[in-house]
Amino acid sequence: MTNVLLFVGAALFGLGMLGFLTRRNLILMFLSLEMMLAGVSLNFIAFGNQYGDLGGQTFVLLILTVAACEAALALSLIVALYRSRKSLDINVWQSLRETPLSDQERDEQHAAALDEANHSSTYGDLPKLTPAGRDPLQFPVERETSPRQLVGQDSASHSVSREPIEPA
Repeated sequence: MTNVLLFVGAALFGLGMLGFLTRRNLILMFLSLEMMLAGVSLNFIAFGNQYGDLGGQTFVLLILTVAACEAALALSLIVALYRSRKSLDINVWQSLRETPLSDQERDEQHAAALDEANHSSTYGDLPKLTPAGRDPLQFPVERETSPRQLVGQDSASHSVSREPIEPA
């Protein structure tokens, strides 16, 4: 029985690899990848069954979890890219690649980034957010000048100054 399961698992993996390498449609490539994962899972179950170990089933649960996450991310990426290019052909999406930069262009970009970092007051077209809370330089901070009093003591000796706190 184990030999039959191993053969079926190897056949699933081989067909999935063949489909992945020969297809140009992203959805079919994705399904071929899932077929490869199913073949590996079947082999793990076969080996676990042969040796009476639950390690194979544990790995299959991990593979299924990763495959579910991969399916969600891959399908959302496929939908987003299809909306932008109106095609599922891999060759159409070659225009999404970045062109490699020459050394001179990379140095120019690095110098521009350093220059931009040195001029932190310029953010281009980005909106400037207001600071959260009160600005300590514009509004004085209340600071107690006397020690805290216990409950029931006279509060006449308690005073509060409104002087700004100077940075140390």
